[in-house]
Amino acid sequence: MSDPGPGPGLGIPPPNTGNFLLNGISRVSLFTVKVERRFDPFFRPLFDRLLRNRLSAAATWLINKKRKDEGLALAEERPLEHEEEYLQDIIDTFTAQIRGLWRPGHAERGGNTKTHGIVRAYFSVNEGLPEHLRRGIFAEPKTYRAWVRFSGPGPYITRDIDDVGFMSISVKLLGVPGPKLLDDEQHTLDMFGVSTPTFVTPDTRANAHLQHWSLKNAPIFHFVNFRRPHLLDGVMQFLWTKTQTSPLEDQYFSCVPYLLGEGQAMQYSFRTRLKTRTKVPRLPLRPPDNYLRDAMVRTLAERDVELDVLVQVQTDPFLMPIENNGVLWPTKLSPRVPAAVLHIPRQTFDSPEQLDFARALTYNPWHAIAEHRPLGNQSRARRRMYYELSRLRQSMNAVEHYEPTGDEEFPGSPPIPAR
Repeated sequence: MSDPGPGPGLGIPPPNTGNFLLNGISRVSLFTVKVERRFDPFFRPLFDRLLRNRLSAAATWLINKKRKDEGLALAEERPLEHEEEYLQDIIDTFTAQIRGLWRPGHAERGGNTKTHGIVRAYFSVNEGLPEHLRRGIFAEPKTYRAWVRFSGPGPYITRDIDDVGFMSISVKLLGVPGPKLLDDEQHTLDMFGVSTPTFVTPDTRANAHLQHWSLKNAPIFHFVNFRRPHLLDGVMQFLWTKTQTSPLEDQYFSCVPYLLGEGQAMQYSFRTRLKTRTKVPRLPLRPPDNYLRDAMVRTLAERDVELDVLVQVQTDPFLMPIENNGVLWPTKLSPRVPAAVLHIPRQTFDSPEQLDFARALTYNPWHAIAEHRPLGNQSRARRRMYYELSRLRQSMNAVEHYEPTGDEEFPGSPPIPAR
């Protein structure tokens, strides 16, 4: 019997809101985004240079005007009312979506779905850090091997030019000593970043709302919604999503906070040192389907790539909130300080076997030591959500959980030695 294929997640399924008018609006909005992506590189650099930061600051000011100061201390958490119900709702909706989009043997992640590449890297902590930054993995100059996955938005796998202009990075540090907060892996620590500096939703209540519209293949109605509008969150996403040039050429933000030792919170980011930007082929016509991976392949065939790992310490509990991840932490209050370097050596990484390896891995922010415990309601939700959804994906694909060591070998891609 022939394989029926991966399922409708390979591409963008039509909207299924149950309303002819809403379906039509969703189709028009998606078509508009696709057209804009073909012309975006011709004006986006100038827009970003002149307006993006100013408009982001204005949107953040408006978001903060609507918020209430709850009097929290630095690094203090406060659970949302009905937090567990929102979490279960998110898990149930994601489960239905994954089962609906992917057939057994082909299941993919519910978010950050398309793998552009998974590469070997070194994560090296800088010397001479200020004393207050020397906590956890930043306590002393040290180098860890890592597996780094670059990916697209999801929940579908599309042609690169047809996605929403969003990328993510997942860094799995190897050989990290100490007890872990999630014990299905003993020697790893996972770090995450996305190419927008604020999360797509401020909290799990909003995230549950978004996932319901995502299940209907019409997420625009999460943002533009008369009953529960999230327009400013949509504005922040719009300002930072764009036609990407290469996963190696952007900046990635954690968006959610983590401990930096007891009583101190941080966000972190990864900022590329590459100064040039790859030209997207054939615009405004259609580029190759996987042009982002192609750009990575060309770059890493010729040179090493480095990204600075920047740490931003929370200094104001209201303007730099723990429980609201839709607020951009102002760098005027706390600059992003270089704390480490993610070094990606020249390599070949695009064999089918290595790309499949990315599907076998599980990333979870709770693969962490206590000094870097994830903070806030969306981070608390990710512990069980990521765990259960990864187990769903593994069970659908009939694979066992695997903790990597860095010694994995693939055609044309030998392991890099420990430093």
